[in-house]
Amino acid sequence: MNEDPGSTSGPAHRKWWDRLGHLFSGEPRNRQELIEELRTAQANGLMSNDTLTMVEGAIKVTELSVDDVMVPRAQIVMLSADAPLREILDTVVESGHSRFPVHGDDKDEILGILLAKDLLRFVGNDEPFSIGSILRPAVLIPEAMRLNVLLAEFRHTRNHMALVVDEYGGVAGLITIEDVLEQIVGEIDDEHDDEVEPELMHEQAGGGWLVSALTPIADFNEQSGSSFSDEEFDTVGGMATSEFGHLPEVGEEIAIGDYLFHVTEADDRRVQEFRVSRLAAE
Repeated sequence: MNEDPGSTSGPAHRKWWDRLGHLFSGEPRNRQELIEELRTAQANGLMSNDTLTMVEGAIKVTELSVDDVMVPRAQIVMLSADAPLREILDTVVESGHSRFPVHGDDKDEILGILLAKDLLRFVGNDEPFSIGSILRPAVLIPEAMRLNVLLAEFRHTRNHMALVVDEYGGVAGLITIEDVLEQIVGEIDDEHDDEVEPELMHEQAGGGWLVSALTPIADFNEQSGSSFSDEEFDTVGGMATSEFGHLPEVGEEIAIGDYLFHVTEADDRRVQEFRVSRLAAE
């Protein structure tokens, strides 16, 4: 009886083991060669497809930077330090997030991070609300930081969120530990991921668009052919409200550039929707 375990799998199996042994006898020549060998191992039943996916993901995070996977600035749900408790609670409930950057006079002045659970002490009692007393320090990182370096920092500091700043010190985006881990293990669904993201801009049959105030200016420009600047404001609502000079009511309208913005939905705190049409050329 032949007790050589290699002989039981035939020449092809021995050939693969010879190649793998050669590969790990020294440093792999390149990452692509390593990945190809790992895929061969999976094809030969030596590892599961899930394991292969995670190993490839772990290799990939060393090649990706923060700006490859971060949530862009226009999509960050931020809180103003001056906002009343009721408004903050409404935002927390509507967004479903657990951590929120808190800013001062503008969105580049980050004062700290609010954990939703820290608001519980102010609900249902008479304790004066002071957002500054419950803020956690914000972690600021550059756009070019590698994901594997960030993951190590998250583990070391036990933080779950970092704000990404550009070369001028302005907020460019946000990234969480979940965003990094998803590059390794694949999509991580939570209770909010099954919800369908609302469409922010609808083209109307008679011309023009119904536009959510939360629509990023860059997205509005792309769909409407406009060229509004997003240097000062991130969303259509912020830009239009600034042009009005006050919080407009339903029915008010204003011309901005070549477009007419008509308020169709609003409450006593913010504009929610506009009907936007292109002005006729004179």
